[in-house]
Amino acid sequence: MATNTTKVKKNEPVPVQRRNTRSIFSLIESYLRLDGIFEHGLPVRYIPHILFMTTLGILYIGNIHYAEKNIRQIDKLKHEVNDFQSEYTTLSADYMYASKQSAVAERVDSMGLYESSVPPYKISVKDQEEE
Repeated sequence: MATNTTKVKKNEPVPVQRRNTRSIFSLIESYLRLDGIFEHGLPVRYIPHILFMTTLGILYIGNIHYAEKNIRQIDKLKHEVNDFQSEYTTLSADYMYASKQSAVAERVDSMGLYESSVPPYKISVKDQEEE
């Protein structure tokens, strides 16, 4: 049985559709005109400058990450301080209520103690030297 085949023409260029719009890279290339510099390869005299700029870029990125980490840690500590401050306020209010005379009287009532209706008085002792 025969198989279906199609004829393929060889050495015929495939048409490439080009856009009318220019990309940003083609615009940069047209303005910088770097073809003359890289005509014979990468000039060795630019390598120290390229390495220096790369190092500065890496340090800059690292510094940004370090600063953002510190900002996140500061925000976390601020929330923690706010939580502790509200807890302190709550505990302080509870303590102030528990130390009131009426609250103390309610707690000791179950022990059989009661509040005195006679005001306290001062006991004074004479020194032996005064006698």
